[in-house]
Amino acid sequence: MGLLARMVDSNEREIARLRRRVARVNAFEPELEKLSDDELRGKTFEFRSRLEQGEKLDNLLEEAFAVVREASKRVLGQRHFDVQLMGGMVLHEGRVAEMKTGEGKTLVATLPSYLNGLTSKGVHVVTVNDYLARRDSEMAGRVHTFLGLTVGLNVHDMDHDAKRSAYLADITYGTNNEFGFDYLRDNMVMSVNEMVQRPLHYAIVDEVDSILIDEARTPLIISGQAEKSADLYFRADVFVRSLRKDDYDVDEKMRTANLSDSGVKKAERFFGVTNLFDPDHVTLMHHITQGLKAHGLMHRDKDYVVHGDEIIIVDEFTGRLMEGRRYSEGLHQAIESKEGVRVQNESKTLATITLQNYFRMYDKLSGMTGTAKTEEKELNEIYGMDVVVVPTNRPMIRNDIGDVIYKTERAKFNAVVEEIAERHATGQPVLVGTTSINKSEYLSDLLVQRGIRHQVLNAKQHEREAEIISHAGQKGTVTIATNMAGRGTDIILGDGVADLGGLHIVGTERHESRRIDNQLRGRAGRQGDPGSSQFFLSLEDDLLRLFGSDNISRLMDRLGLEEDQPIENKMLTGAMERAQRKVEGNNYDIRKHVLRYDDVMNKQREVIYRQRRQILEEEVLRGIVEGMAKDLIEHMLDVYCSEEQIPEEWDIPGLIAYAERHFLLPNQATEEELRKLAREELNERLTELMVENYDARENELEAFLRELERVVVLRTVDAKWMDHIDAMDQFRQGVHLRSYGQADPLVIYQKEGFEMFEAMIHSMEEEVIMYVFKATVATAPQPVPVYDSAPIQGG
Repeated sequence: MGLLARMVDSNEREIARLRRRVARVNAFEPELEKLSDDELRGKTFEFRSRLEQGEKLDNLLEEAFAVVREASKRVLGQRHFDVQLMGGMVLHEGRVAEMKTGEGKTLVATLPSYLNGLTSKGVHVVTVNDYLARRDSEMAGRVHTFLGLTVGLNVHDMDHDAKRSAYLADITYGTNNEFGFDYLRDNMVMSVNEMVQRPLHYAIVDEVDSILIDEARTPLIISGQAEKSADLYFRADVFVRSLRKDDYDVDEKMRTANLSDSGVKKAERFFGVTNLFDPDHVTLMHHITQGLKAHGLMHRDKDYVVHGDEIIIVDEFTGRLMEGRRYSEGLHQAIESKEGVRVQNESKTLATITLQNYFRMYDKLSGMTGTAKTEEKELNEIYGMDVVVVPTNRPMIRNDIGDVIYKTERAKFNAVVEEIAERHATGQPVLVGTTSINKSEYLSDLLVQRGIRHQVLNAKQHEREAEIISHAGQKGTVTIATNMAGRGTDIILGDGVADLGGLHIVGTERHESRRIDNQLRGRAGRQGDPGSSQFFLSLEDDLLRLFGSDNISRLMDRLGLEEDQPIENKMLTGAMERAQRKVEGNNYDIRKHVLRYDDVMNKQREVIYRQRRQILEEEVLRGIVEGMAKDLIEHMLDVYCSEEQIPEEWDIPGLIAYAERHFLLPNQATEEELRKLAREELNERLTELMVENYDARENELEAFLRELERVVVLRTVDAKWMDHIDAMDQFRQGVHLRSYGQADPLVIYQKEGFEMFEAMIHSMEEEVIMYVFKATVATAPQPVPVYDSAPIQGG
């Protein structure tokens, strides 16, 4: 039996198992229908009592799902389909439910969120944007509140109290970024009362492929300003503009840009240096590389738009503007120089985490989407979730017509216009998917010339997105949209449209992921509606140009086709899918690579955040500070009185001088006294003196010492950690240069990263001890400001 057959067989077995559970849910329906509203609500209290008495959540599932279905009938007038019950069961089990567009995923989420919300540990329902979070919390929230559970909404720009109360709810709706940023911000606060999140218990991720795969390469970063001059960006930009084509190499597949030998010589002359590769010129080389990337790889109105004095990134997957997000490592500043807008200061990373590592912290994680089976391997390897394909409520009757390929992009777009014109003449609505803003505007211009009225939905009109997309199924409507327009918004067919063939989807380019193409097709044919889809391609499309086989081009030449003659051939479709699989594989490797490196930082982040939380929660920090002092004494002895040396060679004067800088009083210990002691006795004596001085410090400062300890420890931990994040980031950028011989850069990064972390911990302990024991106190302490943590994201 082949792999595909085995997968289908295993999915069918799962569906059969779920159907048996659905039958048990349905059996509860007649008796629940007889209950009054108050009696139905009382079921929540009953379930919670049974949980307190030790009953397992899974044992409650069938009856709890039946209760939610009954509540939904009464509150929303919507009864869950059997397939929606199946989807809810998959989510409760911590898996991914693949459910086609229009199958009512918002209603599906009400089932496991209610069941798991009974524990009062907090369920997070995660969506891709604020609009969907608000919409879903209002709709599903009516069912939950009817049943006596509390519902919270967590979106951007909420104050602390509103956020805290949102997280205290049984079920909290919000966006992936907001949950992730709140986690980071909670680990930067100066008081435990400023934290908003509870321990991460259970998450249901809507559009799970978009959040856990497409966005997984982009870490969440909270940044502050770093003072660096913009001058070098301008000079690097002037230099890059002076280069000829053979002075640099751009690799579009690997997204790299580097100087050739002739370019290096020109750079050395331009910047007046003798050796560009000297370690002293690392910063200069970095600026030149970013300038090359800005000019060679980053394209206006595709990767970013210029809006006034700002460069705004365009999300490659959704076509939306990513307000507030900046490319990291100086690439954003290089683009600002290239476009002649004001270069903003580089930012300093205060805290960062990848979405992969954030979501792996939940005790239980689940998700749903219209397209996930193609990514099951990744979802399983990274998040431990398998995919169950849930059948549709009604059979899918959409007609997916084969691709047509043209020689040139111009011929392709002319054919697209003809296709739109033909369909439009009959009144059939058409939704056209494009891959970039400039292509959507190019197609719009062609339609204007033909006198065809249409709507353009791209990142420049994102605020009208829901309104435009909701009308895309009306008679005679033509909508041009970038990529995944209005994801999460259903396109409902207008009167008489079903008789015209339903919504017709036109794809103007294959995306590098088959899943994104399937999402575009999935805009049509919801809930058994008629619909159709077709992709129009050209040999000049990015995917075919970069990853397609030369055989396709040779075949078209051999057939002697004219520019405007299409070719429909199974071999071409096969080559296209092979190209897509190749890119999907590349992208998976990149994400896995990012995760392996971030795992090193993640282990360190966990240590720091755990220690930070302990500092916040301890009433008295003396135990923590004493522990640091004892570590410091051990380290001092290793340096000044090494076990490898004979006692006569020990540097006792050096030991005393160091100890006096940190915790001893002048002349408190003499060389004569310490020379007489063995190494273990030295440790005991220094510890004894440290404790004695700590006691004296407490008598001198009384309650103020407690405040001093907290401020000093938190500020020192934060400052050192932020410097360490930057140092590790720079190290990571350059570690591949260290892969001499057969050394694996990741192994070097792990080993040396650990050494850097140890050095950071030692430096942290040194500073804390010196402040706590030596700081002179002149006035009462001022309140400690919390960081300005406006989120700036980068990749």
